[in-house]
Amino acid sequence: MSNSSFPTEFLLQSFADTRELQLLHFGLFLGIYLAALLDNGLILTVVACDHRLHTPMYFFLLNLALLDLGSISTILPKSMVNSLWDTRTISYLGCAAQVFLLVFLLGGEYLLLIVMAYDRYVAICKPLHYGTLIGGRTCVKMAASAWGSGFLNAVLHSANTFSLPLCQGNALDQFFCEIPQILKLSCSDAYLREFGLVGFSACLLFACFVFLVLSYVQIFRAVLRMPSEQGHHKAFSICLPHLAVVSLFISTIMFAYLKPPSTSSPSLNVVVTVLYSVVPPAVNPLIYSMRNQDIKGALKELILLVVIKKE
Repeated sequence: MSNSSFPTEFLLQSFADTRELQLLHFGLFLGIYLAALLDNGLILTVVACDHRLHTPMYFFLLNLALLDLGSISTILPKSMVNSLWDTRTISYLGCAAQVFLLVFLLGGEYLLLIVMAYDRYVAICKPLHYGTLIGGRTCVKMAASAWGSGFLNAVLHSANTFSLPLCQGNALDQFFCEIPQILKLSCSDAYLREFGLVGFSACLLFACFVFLVLSYVQIFRAVLRMPSEQGHHKAFSICLPHLAVVSLFISTIMFAYLKPPSTSSPSLNVVVTVLYSVVPPAVNPLIYSMRNQDIKGALKELILLVVIKKE
């Protein structure tokens, strides 16, 4: 295996050929990135500063905001720099780091959403045992397991992918580095090992998805048995934001990777990729804050406190 099988850099897909459209892409992504930084930063600040939000549900929400900030920061800055400086290149090590971080953070986010589903299941279906089943140490262990599993998954996939010889050039049909695009550049039959690992990971993720569905079946059955309208409203205010975030995350990724090849086109692939990699981190904080009175109240108090200090 020669060193020529491992390029020194990759060429990412460009959003546009004209300078005006490149600058438009830069401005659009900059706006989305700043919005994601602001939204997730506010969630982190509010949850960390307000002692009333030091509960398991908001602890998991804080972890979700961290993962969202990490994933969008892995993708957008490099894409914006390339558009601003009219280039397509990314170094081999930079590409490897991007793949590792993206697999780590997206995998950790998926597993954290499963953990959050269990938290809601216990809160609604077993409220009398909530303090016992979801204690402080248990929360930390559950969140750490999501981060740790995502990290291990990223190590396995990244090491395996970047050990493959690449014989089909160095141009990627994507605006960031991702495993499927790199596998397209690999030599004949060299990618089968990675596909086997992907299949194994997919089976585990599907098992987690089944657990998620079963949890919400039990949750909705418990909600429908509640006698009071106030109980219904409180339960739905807890579950609907999480269910919306899960649905957005899973549906966009499934559409991106399971859509029929006949419908694929460069422009459609870019749009779908933006939907699953860029939109959720920017939208998730809005979904949680729109229906959550505790976060709204804590955010208002934080803003008033900042205004008073300035005066």
